[in-house]
Amino acid sequence: MIRIPVLRPGIIEPFPPVESAFREPDGLLAAGGDLSPERLLDAYRHGIFPWYSHGQPILWWSPDPRTVFATDRVHVSTRLKRWLRHCDWTIAADRNFAGVMRACAAPRATQTGTWITSEMYSAYCWLHSLGHAHSVEVYDGNTLAGGIYGVAIGRMFFGESKFSAETNGSKVALIALCRVLREWGFTLLDAQVASEHLATLGAIQMPRSEFVAHVAKACAEPFASGPWCERWPLLSAHELV
Repeated sequence: MIRIPVLRPGIIEPFPPVESAFREPDGLLAAGGDLSPERLLDAYRHGIFPWYSHGQPILWWSPDPRTVFATDRVHVSTRLKRWLRHCDWTIAADRNFAGVMRACAAPRATQTGTWITSEMYSAYCWLHSLGHAHSVEVYDGNTLAGGIYGVAIGRMFFGESKFSAETNGSKVALIALCRVLREWGFTLLDAQVASEHLATLGAIQMPRSEFVAHVAKACAEPFASGPWCERWPLLSAHELV
C-alpha cells in the first residue's frame, strides 16, 4: 500500500520536498489539499502540478525526469512546414480560455473520461481571472481549430493541456506559443510527462533537480504585466514556417 503525505484543505502548508516523490508511480508526491490559487501557484513555483481523475483525491506530482520544450527548438517537420505555408488560420491568446479548457476536457476517441474535472475547470478559470492562467487559441475563421492552456509565473510557462478540433490544431497552438514565449524571454515550456507525440515535436527530458532550479530562477524574473490578449502579436499560421 502506498502511503503518501496528505495536505489539509484550507490551510496553506509547504509541500514535501520534491526529492521525496515516489519512483513508482513516478513523481507522486502528496494527496489532498485544495485547488486554491495560492496553493496552485505555490505548487508550480516548486515544480509540482495536480493530476488526478474523478473520484480520486487531489494528487500532486513532480516526476523525474521532467518533460520540457526549449522554446527555441520546437521541431516542425518538413511536411508540416509545407502545410503551414498554405494555412490561413490565425492565433490569438486569452480570448476564449473557458472554451479551450472545455475542449481539452472533452474525452478523446481512445478515452472514456478526462482528468480535467469540474473542480479543475473552476480552479483554472479562477486562475485565469487573476491573470495567471492563459490560453492560446487557433482559429479557422471564427471556429476554434485547436488550442493550449497553462500557467505563467514570471518568465516560466507551465503547459497543462492542448486539443485539436481540426488536424494540426494543437501543433499550431504549441508552435505559436513557443515562438511568442521565446520573443518574451521564456526559455522553457513545461510539458510535464513524456509521450511519443511530444517527442516528435521536440520535447526533451530534463533531470528534476535541473528543472526545479530553472523554475525557481525563471519564476522570479519580472515580466511586464498586462492582459495577454493585448500583448499577443497579430499572428497567422503561415508565419510560423
